[in-house]
Amino acid sequence: MRVFIAGIDGYLGWTLAQALTARGHEVGGADGYFRRKWVDEMGSWSAVPIVSMKERLEAFRERYGKRLPFWEGDLRSYPFVEQALREFRPDAVVHLGECPSAPYSAIDVEHAVFVQTNNLTTTFHLLFAMKANAPEAHLVKLGTMGEYGTPDLDIPEGFFEVEYRGRKDRLPFPRQAGSWYHWSKVHGSNNVMFASKLWDMAATDIMQGIVFGTHPAEMGDDPRLATRLDFDQAFGTIVNRFCCQAVIGHPLTLYGSGSQRRGFLPLQDSMQCLALAVENPPKRGEYRVLNQFQQVYRLDDWAGKVAKAADAFGLKAEIRHLDNPRKEQEEHHYRPDHDELTRLGYRPSGDIEAELQTMIARLLPHAERIREKSGTLLPDIRWTGDRSRVSYRLPT
Repeated sequence: MRVFIAGIDGYLGWTLAQALTARGHEVGGADGYFRRKWVDEMGSWSAVPIVSMKERLEAFRERYGKRLPFWEGDLRSYPFVEQALREFRPDAVVHLGECPSAPYSAIDVEHAVFVQTNNLTTTFHLLFAMKANAPEAHLVKLGTMGEYGTPDLDIPEGFFEVEYRGRKDRLPFPRQAGSWYHWSKVHGSNNVMFASKLWDMAATDIMQGIVFGTHPAEMGDDPRLATRLDFDQAFGTIVNRFCCQAVIGHPLTLYGSGSQRRGFLPLQDSMQCLALAVENPPKRGEYRVLNQFQQVYRLDDWAGKVAKAADAFGLKAEIRHLDNPRKEQEEHHYRPDHDELTRLGYRPSGDIEAELQTMIARLLPHAERIREKSGTLLPDIRWTGDRSRVSYRLPT
């Protein structure tokens, strides 16, 4: 298949380009390097050094024996998106080009508006460019399990059966997002669902859990092919942040009680699931929702797992609780379904403890690089829009 990746320079995008190529697909993509700029704005950088796109593309050609067509530009420009799709003619488009940070969207009005407009505009441009240039192509859009929030109900995969006043229907499961970012994803999901109905488009919405891990081993040891790994308060997801904290002797910081429950999956499992979604499209006119995670964990479970993995390297990781800068439920029911990807062939890889040890081993050589930006580990972005550094909670 010919697969176009919007956001190909990012954590998932660059990894997916290699994973799909290794599976025999022809991959192209576009990026405007916004992730690099956002992390720089946070005063941070990738824990794993990453090279320029020019160097990445050369390393890609050397390893995989083929050129990766790349368009540098802003997905908020419709002429740019339309030209890229017209020239590449994809069978599938994977949309990873949105801003993926709830804290970033909470900074102030400018950031909240930027995240909303960026995420909605890029999705609209891909939808209309596909309609004009690749109407039979399959859109795979990265959503998030955060769209659902934490309802006091089990969470189905997108839709559920409802009976009300003696009548029954199959309806979209209510979204109860918890940040401006997550609401932008909800609005994007609604637009994709409507485009599927309006234009007979095949679309898959991936409600992905929290991803962790460095680049999969099968991608080799060439540092030019490594994907990024962020650890700052806005773009460092919790397990990646914990591992970076562990290698520099910084406390593993939990927001609030740490009893919040979320779905997680290793990076290599995310690649497996995204590839399965691409390779098994729904029928035309179908909007399909896949909940994508390996298992549900409490957040404090992860602190314990990372501390245990760090201990194998002689690293003593202290676990500390912070006042929670977010507005969220900390004690809640959380049982989402995730059957469809298993039906498509997803098989969880490896064990979590081994994956965490691999991560720490790969991050240890970059300890000084992480330490240099350690000031970005403690949050000062609050959901209220205030900027003040959070405090450690006193031990109980």
